[in-house]
Amino acid sequence: MVRMTFSPDDRAEVAEILRALTLASRLEPGCVTYIPHYLDGDRDTVLIYEQYRDAAAAEEHRHSAHFTQYAVGGLYQKMKDRAREDLVALA
Repeated sequence: MVRMTFSPDDRAEVAEILRALTLASRLEPGCVTYIPHYLDGDRDTVLIYEQYRDAAAAEEHRHSAHFTQYAVGGLYQKMKDRAREDLVALA
C-alpha cells in the first residue's frame, strides 16, 4: 500500500497520471491487483492498494518503464508526502 498527499491544485493532473499508471501496471504479468483510491472526504490523499504475485513481481513493477515515467517522473514530483506499507496476507 502506498499513501501520498498532493496539493489541491494538482488534483486533475494527479488523477490523469494515476489512470495511466494503473492501466500499465494492471498489464504486468505479476500484477494481481492495482487500485488507486481517494480517501473518503480527503481528495488530496491517494491510497494505492497493489498486490503482486510475489516479491520479484513487485520489484519488477518498481523498475518498469511506466513506473519510472508516471510514478517517479510524475507523482513523485507532485507529492507532498509519501508512505509505503508492505502487507502480509493472513489468509
